[in-house]
Amino acid sequence: MARKFLYFVAACIVLVIAGGFALALFPAQLTKWATVPSVDFTPVAPMQANAWEDPALWYSRPGIGVSDPARWQPAYATDRGMLPTPADPPARAFAVFFIHPTSYVNRTSWNAPLANGGDPEAERIARIYLRGMASPFNAASEIWGPRYRQATMGAFLTDAPEGKQAIDAAYADVREAFRYFLSSVDPDMPIVLAGHSQGSLHLKRLLAEEVQATPVAARLVAAYVIGWPVSVEHDLPVIGFPACAVPNQTGCIISWSSFAEPADPALVLEAYGKTPALDGDAPGNSPILCTNPLTGGVGGTAPASANLGTLVPEATMESGTLVPALVPARCAPSGLLLIGPPPEMGAYVLPGNNYHVYDLPLFWANTKADVIRRADAWTPPA
Repeated sequence: MARKFLYFVAACIVLVIAGGFALALFPAQLTKWATVPSVDFTPVAPMQANAWEDPALWYSRPGIGVSDPARWQPAYATDRGMLPTPADPPARAFAVFFIHPTSYVNRTSWNAPLANGGDPEAERIARIYLRGMASPFNAASEIWGPRYRQATMGAFLTDAPEGKQAIDAAYADVREAFRYFLSSVDPDMPIVLAGHSQGSLHLKRLLAEEVQATPVAARLVAAYVIGWPVSVEHDLPVIGFPACAVPNQTGCIISWSSFAEPADPALVLEAYGKTPALDGDAPGNSPILCTNPLTGGVGGTAPASANLGTLVPEATMESGTLVPALVPARCAPSGLLLIGPPPEMGAYVLPGNNYHVYDLPLFWANTKADVIRRADAWTPPA
């Protein structure tokens, strides 16, 4: 009973900032009580045509300026104090579409509101997410990060139809924002798609339904589907793009989910095995895609010395500094990414040594270098 109580306390802390697939870690009866809405699902009406023309529906987009959270640039921490990050090498012009993870945890609605500025706490947390998770992509000439009526955290913890309805409604917003993004960027510009947790769940579907087998497919530099498992057998064939096998490959998928050691991923793997993949089947024990963010390829091991910089957050999660050579990376047979002994990253490490909240910050500088390398390698279709 004491252990269950401690897990519940941990769940309550994580509710402040974590979302998506990591919820499977907590005892179902406790998290359902804390997060699943007790109200009926209210159908989410489609947004008006061209709704995302409104700059207020974007956290990040061209023209926002210094208040754009994705344009934040952390400094390196050294024994001599703070050093600025080195200037980025010139990169080909490219545009990024980033889908942020769950920041809405309210039980009064199945989907986050957008009107009147939305839910203040969800909006605050979403901007923190973009500051830490979208900023590795800020070498791009354009970064677009939409607000959307995301499914509340509890939607992922119930088998009731309301949960799926909420997730589908959130995806519909993401799809429309993506269509506006495509209409706004240069039609010849290469694009990078990225997301984390709930954002990656929507990104998998977006790739399958809106990108593959369309002219947009030829423009894809890479898709960073982080913090939500990608089944090699049940997702990738439907997505229609291969896994990124080498560091300069383009038109491919990158994915990882981070655990420190000793790792206890049993509940995560159980939830993954039972959750229908894009082909409609439960993946079971089938392989999970594990990209090693320190090498840019599938699987393998890399030492901490290969880590160009981990973004170690301050207590508020609103800022942080880059620390080189902090963690290694090793793809386990399970398909999860192991990062060695637990690094000190803050209060939001989940039970089982799950570093879900820190998937991108752990490899901030390598992710940035990876994006630039792939953007430079991209060539326009003949």
